[in-house]
Amino acid sequence: MIYIGKFLHATDQQYTQERDRRHGEFNLIIEAQDQDSALDKFKERIAQFRESSDLFQGDCFIYMIHFLELKEFPKDKARMLYYKSIAGDPVMPYISCSAPSGEAEGCRILNWMENRPEIDGQDTNVFIHFKA
Repeated sequence: MIYIGKFLHATDQQYTQERDRRHGEFNLIIEAQDQDSALDKFKERIAQFRESSDLFQGDCFIYMIHFLELKEFPKDKARMLYYKSIAGDPVMPYISCSAPSGEAEGCRILNWMENRPEIDGQDTNVFIHFKA
């Protein structure tokens, strides 16, 4: 199976000045035997990025917000993943979908609700936390 993880990161969180902290998102993809193997490979790769680059500096929190499983790469037509529509100003609400329903054949959304960051006061589960 093919697994795609979408992650949020909050980096350099030890700094008190907002301009010194970073946040963003990234995706990882791998072919693996099962979900657990894919998650282990994601963690291993993120740790490698931390050791070999400046991507995840300092006190860093990483959250998995989507976890997709694909039977195979699409061959006849492209599959849409991670659609997001934002209304106006960046603080406005937005609509987001991992795999829009018309494109979800052969694709499953796995366990993403348990790994999303705190939204509207809901607790969060950190995928990986590196200390400064």
